[in-house]
Amino acid sequence: MSDIAYISSPIGTLEITGNLEGLSSVVFLEEAVAPTANIPDQLKKPILQLQEYLDGKRTTFDLKLSPQGTDFQKKVWSQLSKIPFGKTVTYLDMAKQLGNPKVIRAAASANGKNPIAIIIPCHRVIGSDGSLTGYAGGLHRKKWLLEHESPVTQTTLF
Repeated sequence: MSDIAYISSPIGTLEITGNLEGLSSVVFLEEAVAPTANIPDQLKKPILQLQEYLDGKRTTFDLKLSPQGTDFQKKVWSQLSKIPFGKTVTYLDMAKQLGNPKVIRAAASANGKNPIAIIIPCHRVIGSDGSLTGYAGGLHRKKWLLEHESPVTQTTLF
């Protein structure tokens, strides 16, 4: 059984789910939900780290993750976790890192099914032409996250 908590963020309400096995999801909600008053113990560390990230005080996460997916999806998500804060890669780069440029569509699909937004940084994957392409949380959130991580704050990235 998983615990659930809700937090407010500059880009909407986040639903955080996890249990003793680890964090299983961080999902953007389209509707506002009141923040959880009494955070379950298993979710205190993930929520603290997310809030530190959103406040600009954290660039990496140190959490036990337990996303549910296929072996290939988990391989893609593991690769995503290696993209450093403030950096981006293309979907083609991802496919090549997985060992086969022909898996670009499968890698993009797995990227879109990432259940742990922000912490597994699927927002750091962009189109080969540098464009913002698909993001399950919405392109406005992807843009915000990339600008949040950009060392150049006086102008916008996109």
